[in-house]
Amino acid sequence: MMIRLLPIWATTIMFWTTYAQMITFSVEQASTMERSIGDFEIPAGSLTAFFVVAILITLAVYERLIMSLWQKWKGKQGFSSLQRIAIGLFLSTIGMAAAALVEMKRLSVARAFGKTNSTLPITVFYLIPQFFLVGSGEAFMYTGQLDFFITQSPKGMKTMSTGLFLTTLSLGFFFSSFLVSMVKRVTAGSDKQGWVGKNINSGRLDCFYGLLAILSFINFGLYLLCASWYKPKTAKSDLQIENVANGSSAEKC
Repeated sequence: MMIRLLPIWATTIMFWTTYAQMITFSVEQASTMERSIGDFEIPAGSLTAFFVVAILITLAVYERLIMSLWQKWKGKQGFSSLQRIAIGLFLSTIGMAAAALVEMKRLSVARAFGKTNSTLPITVFYLIPQFFLVGSGEAFMYTGQLDFFITQSPKGMKTMSTGLFLTTLSLGFFFSSFLVSMVKRVTAGSDKQGWVGKNINSGRLDCFYGLLAILSFINFGLYLLCASWYKPKTAKSDLQIENVANGSSAEKC
C-alpha cells in the first residue's frame, strides 16, 4: 500500500525544486532591481513575504468562493487531494514561464545600462507574478500532498506517510542544487560564467528558468498519468483490509 503511493510521491518533487528557485535566484534578481518606495528601500530577501500573501489569498478564495461553486456544479465539497496537487504543479509551471519572461526583460535592461550596474532601472514588482503563482501553487500543493499521504496510507502508518511527504521538500531542494551545478558545468565557457554564476547580469538565468518550465511541464504530464492510474483508497477498502486481518488472526487462533 505504501509502494503504490510512490509514483505520486516522485512526481511532486519537481514542485519544490521550482520553489527553491524562488527563495534563491529570485531574491538575487531582486537585489539588482529598483526597490525604493519613497525613502524606503525594500530588502531583497523580504520579497518572499509574497509567498505568505499568495497563500492567504488563495486559501481564502478557495474556501469562500471556489468550494461553494464546485459544490453547486459537481455536488462535491471542494477538490480532491490529487486535483489540488495537479493545480499546484500547473501553477508552478506557469510561474517558471513567467519568471523566464521577466528575466528576459531584466537582462535587456542590464545590457542597455551596463551589466555591472548595481541597481538597474527596473522595478522589483516585476517579480510579483512568479512569487504569486508559485505561492498559490504551494497553497494547493502542500494541503493536497498532506491530505493525500495521510488519507491514502495504511492504518497505523500515518506518521511514516507524513515523513514520506516531507521528503519531497528536501529532495526538491537537493535536486535544485544538483540541477544548478550541472547547468553551470555544462554551460560554462572560458569565462566560467555560464547560465548561472556570480554575476547574474552576465548569465542567462532566463534560459535556466525556461529549462525549469520545460521540466515542470514534462513532470506535470507524468503526474497526470500517475494520477489517472491511481485508485484512491476509500473507507470501504479500509474495512475490507481490517476484515482480512481479523480473519487471519482468527485462523491463527
